[in-house]
Amino acid sequence: MNRTARLYALVEELRAAAPRSLTVATLAARLEVSTRTVQRDLQALMEAGVPVRTTPGRGGGWSIDPAMTLPPLHFTPEEASVLAAALAGADGSNAARTAFQKIAAVLNGPATAAAGELAGRIVALPSRTDARVRTAVHQALAANTALRLTYTDAAGQETERVVEPAGLLTTDGRWYLIGWCRSRRAGRGFRLDRIVSAADTAERVQPRDLNELLRDSAAAGAVRPSTLDPLNAAVAPSTSSGRLTGRERATAPKA
Repeated sequence: MNRTARLYALVEELRAAAPRSLTVATLAARLEVSTRTVQRDLQALMEAGVPVRTTPGRGGGWSIDPAMTLPPLHFTPEEASVLAAALAGADGSNAARTAFQKIAAVLNGPATAAAGELAGRIVALPSRTDARVRTAVHQALAANTALRLTYTDAAGQETERVVEPAGLLTTDGRWYLIGWCRSRRAGRGFRLDRIVSAADTAERVQPRDLNELLRDSAAAGAVRPSTLDPLNAAVAPSTSSGRLTGRERATAPKA
């Protein structure tokens, strides 16, 4: 996490806790940095005019002006329950935790009760996908950079690949990275839970056409989730979702 992202994360942690205060040790543990780094960042926020303050002594810590809140959001009980269930099925990363932390900060009344009732009845087995793998995949897709993968196929064979990522496909509770495999010189679908490691090469590549890579494959009928329509409408259209291709096209969605 670079410093800019860390400063933003500090503000979000304090906003979610407001008006309560958090100790430097707690903040350091959540951001996975040293207490010295947190102390320095908090001082930088104060100097920049962010309304953070410290309370000395037993039970003290750092807090932020409660007036510095999220824009008003109002969720129905049904919406709050769906959000709780969706994020419970996320990757368990810090990003998923802080995302729901922001949502929980604006819930009230029946929405809070509904989300809390459902959350109390959800359990999860540990994900087989390394959070570092998922993070690397997401970042490569966002930055249009090539990924170096160590991948185990359905037969248990482990190979090294350099992949130009095009998009993600989800089906039957599994996630696949769709991209152009330089080793096979063709489009491929890689199950995220079979990716042993993923490293960003920092090599910028031209975005691959997801629609083209998925043409004539077992996932040819895939479409963008309708729940993402509001966000899709807010950004320029890129590629449409859809399909898998190549050697794994018949097996990947079913594996």
